[in-house]
Amino acid sequence: MATFFGSLILLVLVLQDSCYCFRSPLSVFKRYQESSRPVSNDCLGSTRPVKSPDSSDYTLDIRMPGVTPTESDTYLCKAYRLPVDDEAFVVDFRPHANMDTAHHMLLFGCNVPSSTDDYWDCGTGVCADKSSIMYAWARNAPPTKLPKGVGFRVGGESGSKYFVLQVHYGDVHAFTDKHKDCTGVTVKLTSEKQPMIAGIYLMMSVDTVIPPGEKAVNSDIACTYNRPTMHPFAYRVHTHHLGQVVSGYRIRHGKWTLIGRQSPQLPQAFYPVEHPLDVSPGDILATRCLFTGEGRTTKTYIGGTSNDEMCNLYIMYYMDAARASSYMTCVQTGDPDLFQHIPEIANIPIPVSPDMMMMMGHGHHHPDPKELEKKSVLQQPKREEEQVLDQDFHMEEVINWPGVNLKLGQVSGLALDANNNLVIFHRGDHIWDANSFDNTFVYQQRGIGPIEENTILVVNPNSSAILKSIGKNLFFLPHGLSMDKDGNYWVTDVALHQVFKLGPQGNELLTLGKAFQPGSDRKHFCQPTDVAVDPITGNFYVSDGYCNSRIVQFSPNGMFIMQWGEETSANMGPGQLQIPHSLTLAPEHSQICVADRENGRIQCFHSETGRFIKEIKHKEFGRELFAVSYADGLLYAVNGKSYFGDSPPVQGFVMNFSSGEIIDTFTPVRKSFNMPHDLVASEDGTVYVGDAHADTVWKFTPSERAEHRSVKKAGIAVEEITETEIIETRVKSRPKINNLVHTKEQHTQQQQQHPQQEQQTHTQQEQQTHTQQEQPQQKQNIVEHSGPGVSLVLIITLLIIPVVVLIAIAIFIRWRKVRMYGGEIEHKSESTSGGILGKLRGKGTGGLNLGTFFASHKGYSRKGFDRLSTEGSDQEKDEDSDSEEEYSAPPIPPPPVSSS
Repeated sequence: MATFFGSLILLVLVLQDSCYCFRSPLSVFKRYQESSRPVSNDCLGSTRPVKSPDSSDYTLDIRMPGVTPTESDTYLCKAYRLPVDDEAFVVDFRPHANMDTAHHMLLFGCNVPSSTDDYWDCGTGVCADKSSIMYAWARNAPPTKLPKGVGFRVGGESGSKYFVLQVHYGDVHAFTDKHKDCTGVTVKLTSEKQPMIAGIYLMMSVDTVIPPGEKAVNSDIACTYNRPTMHPFAYRVHTHHLGQVVSGYRIRHGKWTLIGRQSPQLPQAFYPVEHPLDVSPGDILATRCLFTGEGRTTKTYIGGTSNDEMCNLYIMYYMDAARASSYMTCVQTGDPDLFQHIPEIANIPIPVSPDMMMMMGHGHHHPDPKELEKKSVLQQPKREEEQVLDQDFHMEEVINWPGVNLKLGQVSGLALDANNNLVIFHRGDHIWDANSFDNTFVYQQRGIGPIEENTILVVNPNSSAILKSIGKNLFFLPHGLSMDKDGNYWVTDVALHQVFKLGPQGNELLTLGKAFQPGSDRKHFCQPTDVAVDPITGNFYVSDGYCNSRIVQFSPNGMFIMQWGEETSANMGPGQLQIPHSLTLAPEHSQICVADRENGRIQCFHSETGRFIKEIKHKEFGRELFAVSYADGLLYAVNGKSYFGDSPPVQGFVMNFSSGEIIDTFTPVRKSFNMPHDLVASEDGTVYVGDAHADTVWKFTPSERAEHRSVKKAGIAVEEITETEIIETRVKSRPKINNLVHTKEQHTQQQQQHPQQEQQTHTQQEQQTHTQQEQPQQKQNIVEHSGPGVSLVLIITLLIIPVVVLIAIAIFIRWRKVRMYGGEIEHKSESTSGGILGKLRGKGTGGLNLGTFFASHKGYSRKGFDRLSTEGSDQEKDEDSDSEEEYSAPPIPPPPVSSS
């Protein structure tokens, strides 16, 4: 053992010494942070590199430092020093911009920025030396992801030392509220060498003139390519208002091969090339921009303002690293004789509806939101990761989870940490009743103080052991819960009207909103319901809430970025929300989906721009959809119970994310869903559902992970279960309801009209629940097997029992013989208690009165009191199941009590 520990210590010392010798790409972060220029408080912290766990990758936020342009068509630049001296590679871009604020932005790489100011007017220049464009964005374009093994080279001896961000602010009216803008892009870098180096080939017109009123005007650009072979893999087009279509071609031996063709009035993203191709020395690259001069009364020239025009085609390519060039340009006007042979399709505009033209404007137009409801959904080229195959499985509940003894309040939120441990957010002994809020949504029960027990529990998903518990004396009415990649807890409290970020040990890291102050501006919330955190950028989203109808996006340090959503009108249009109740992110799709609860649907939006993408609505959802979760190409959801009229059953759903098609539905076996309030899904298909009425958490797994088969053992049919199937976390209840009081809620008028009917319904449900709990457990006909092996303890126990019985019989016979025939020894204690056997009899028959024990138990009370249908219209009361605490003895019906 000494040798082992000696070797271990030696290994640690060697590794430590080697760490000193190895210079990590992140080793200069401290120097970078010390030398960087001060940043506006509104964007503070967004520029710090964030290292990915267990990899050499890291991300860097490149943002404007909280600027407020005062003139239209302002170009501002901001330089960022590369946080490493060693060579690195940019492998991903994720924009943070909105076309209502920014006309477009470009990301340059260079070694000497034109200014050392915190930011400057780009009219003085972008870079003092040679610069290259790495990225371009406009018109709410989605993120760009490079192919595997391809990256932009930066740092080292040949790469750029600085990023320079250029943002064109088109319309200054976007800043009438004097807010500070932090438009920018997050770049993902890696120190791992990439075999292929990415670059941008820019084709740009510099002399095009568009006559007024002219229906069709062509702008042609062409250059002969004379560099090493390059492989285009993406393209981006860019014009202003008058551009109708931009087409790019490779010409080889007179044959025109399309690189890409797109309308510049659609999101100006980098789209994949039409067909794989290469460009070799001697080939010609040609581009045509088709404009119209209709609607103009004067000539339009190429220029930098929104009233000018541009004709740009960005070709993103990769080359072999040994001979790579990162940036090339072509500004030569095309030969008219050459362009006589251009394919006719380049002269045909791509139609875009007027509504879409208005929506995709450069920020100069602000259409009526009601008009935007009628817009059609764009059919963008489907990315590979969006093609999800239909799954063939059935979700089944997992039986006999040992978490039945967890003691919780109403389960309001669920999440999974990095180790797939279940995290539960519950309300302890607090409830949401008729006296909780006044008609202005101000909490009225501050006097009872915060919840005195830990409200956040981290639970082992298999053994149900509580691994961690935090959140004591912090919350009044917990609601939503989410985890980020660093193990922080993000929660909402509807009484406090606040959003919290708690560290792994429960310390408060960030608080948004004003305590007990409802509101609808950038500094206030009104009963916020949920939080979702982007694992790549760190931006987070808040669904707000019961008395607002919006999704709010913030930077990692809590700076307001944008919001979207509006109250639901009669036609229930896209982007209209009625209690956005739950959020989930699909990072690989750049989408955030919301459970639009009272509209009974799921709406998905672009996570960076808030642009509506799709709606998922099925008749099986019914009138309410409470929660949604995304994992591995699938959407999981649970609906709610409607108390009036016929409604679909309350159940869980599994859906294909791309198509929205329902693949499967699931419900518990031993107990029905009452109000499934939240759910969370893992990558392996495990799903947890928390019910706010039953104070219960269920676990479900796909059927292939819980295989059933019937076998015969010794002639007896036995159902063998190869894996545990159902997990039900039943919890000790607080004093329950005897009289249910229904409250007036702003979202559900029908519930206000039928309070007596609903009270009768609730009472019947409580009686049914109580009856189910009193049924003997032995009625379950499931035989459990722990596995193919037999426990050693069980074998020993089975061998000892017959020996003990024989010894007891022998003692009994000996005792009877002494009593009948006399004996020399008298056992005085037996005359009163019957010895040990007598003591056992007494304990079994009268030693413990369970009824008396229940009545005198410190935590047990049967005093009746009224509770409200909680969370406004979500009917979130406690069902009247008088005691859910588990005992080893069979449950005994409690004595009758009055309802007073």
